[in-house]
Amino acid sequence: MRNYYLAVDIGASSGRHILGCVEDGRMVIEEIYRFENGMQNKDGKLLWDVAYLFAQIVEGMKRCGACGKAPVSMSIDTWAVDYVLLDKNDQILGDTYGYRDDRTRGMDSLVYEKIPERDLYARTGIQKQIFNTIYQLMAVKQQTPQLFEAAKTFLMLPDYFQFLLTGNRVSEYTNATSTQLVSPKDKQWDAELIRQLGYPESMFLPLQMPGTKVGNLQEHIREKAGFDCEVVLCASHDTASAVMAMPATKTDGLYISSGTWSLMGVEMEEADCDEQSRLSNFTNEGGYAYRFRYLKNIMGLWMIQSVRHELGDAYTFAQLCEMAEENQDFPSRVDVNDPCFLAPHNMTEEIRAYCERTGQKIPGSVGEIAAVVYQSLADCYGKTVRELEKNTGKVFGSIHVIGGGSHASYLNRLTADATKKTVYAGPGEATAVGNLMAQMIRSGEFADLQEARKCVYDSFDIKVTEHDE
Repeated sequence: MRNYYLAVDIGASSGRHILGCVEDGRMVIEEIYRFENGMQNKDGKLLWDVAYLFAQIVEGMKRCGACGKAPVSMSIDTWAVDYVLLDKNDQILGDTYGYRDDRTRGMDSLVYEKIPERDLYARTGIQKQIFNTIYQLMAVKQQTPQLFEAAKTFLMLPDYFQFLLTGNRVSEYTNATSTQLVSPKDKQWDAELIRQLGYPESMFLPLQMPGTKVGNLQEHIREKAGFDCEVVLCASHDTASAVMAMPATKTDGLYISSGTWSLMGVEMEEADCDEQSRLSNFTNEGGYAYRFRYLKNIMGLWMIQSVRHELGDAYTFAQLCEMAEENQDFPSRVDVNDPCFLAPHNMTEEIRAYCERTGQKIPGSVGEIAAVVYQSLADCYGKTVRELEKNTGKVFGSIHVIGGGSHASYLNRLTADATKKTVYAGPGEATAVGNLMAQMIRSGEFADLQEARKCVYDSFDIKVTEHDE
């Protein structure tokens, strides 16, 4: 009798319940449930509706039970940096902010009054992004300090949802590293840094690794779901799970986790916290088995997703790729990492305004807008590869594109040409696959990460794109 494992993979725009099992040495996955997600604008604040998200988690679990495929274990991953503060009664304090909210504006300078930016990077190895948790918590300290006075527990969002499932509070390592408050040497919260910033040290729980058991389902959850199972930590930062799913090939480990964000980098055994890495804006996020994901956070498919929504979702992404290819000679480019593209009121108009500000031809049609986005992304990938090779002293022959963006064959072709690397694209559900891998390794389905990655290569359609000479 086969064992089923459940990955609940929640992204910034949607969530999905993916059941996985191993059959004849291959991983088989099945989507059971999918739901929408997004930040809600309430009184000018961008917030997450965590009650809605948890209700969707339980609803998807009920679907698993109803179809007779109750999992032996489950795990939840989400995006990084966002969190909740719980009071002594385990109730959420204040609002649950989304990372695109602008409350962190100016908080970086207040952090740097306590510790200079250069010293902070040398201490944590984490890329500066104004939405990092370290700046979000400074906003709490400045704007709503009473929350700190009442806070008993700090939990990242996957940890909070798993607490609701089990009643047990556990903090997972990979997602915690995105806070910019974890030591890459000790692999635990940097208590001295936390005290230096004036954040309550007592609310941070010891960090645990993927594969740790959180607990079994609480009785009222079992009754709703129709089954009991273990809740296990995966690499709960979605990119950490996605990178786990990089298929084993005879090539090196350069990757792009391609989705709303594009995370481009390599796996390393030790963090690179030197000044050159800081100046080129690379990060050292924690990964499975204490690997480090040395990468750059690139704006990613957020731009084309936003354009698509502004068009009333009238076109599929495949159609947008086709229109971009038809307009491939359109000359304008944008810096996809410019802050103006983080949360604009209208992405299409922001792209046009950028081109106008920089003296370039202004895109008019949908195809021209799409061409600007896709070609600008590929150009950014090319630049990032050159920085990676310079910083690591290595020359890479290929790139693994994993995640939903791996389906964009036109972008894969642009990426191959811009980087002069062979592109291996897939699996598309990399985050869910990585989530499942952590559970399966724990249960003994695979001996280790290397064996699991070989199974990924054998189980999914990996498309190869060569670059033009």
